[in-house]
Amino acid sequence: MPVELNHTIVHARDKRESAEFLAGVLGLEVGDEWGPFIPVTTANGVTLDFADAGAGPITAQHYAFLLPEAEFDAAFDRLRRAGVAYYADPYLRRPGEINHAHGGRGLYFLDPAGHVMEILTRA
Repeated sequence: MPVELNHTIVHARDKRESAEFLAGVLGLEVGDEWGPFIPVTTANGVTLDFADAGAGPITAQHYAFLLPEAEFDAAFDRLRRAGVAYYADPYLRRPGEINHAHGGRGLYFLDPAGHVMEILTRA
């Protein structure tokens, strides 16, 4: 049987805020709360289950989303309209730029919990 990633847990200060933020940027739906999780499901069926982290520190993680050109444009527009800072690099040293890695386009931004999110058009 082929191995597939099914879901991952994304720790947040406010799971609803973080789930709605990412879903809004990517043009996805926020699923119904299930137990301690609020899910956001991508087109390939992978679910990001947002969960409150409690009072402890959140270790920032990196999540990358491969988008077709038109969806990249739409997500990029939503980020700009919302005033979200974006960067061409994962170290957040090139603000206000996108990259053209592998002949595509990509950018990085932070979610409300401080996770580094990436959207790209070429893997």
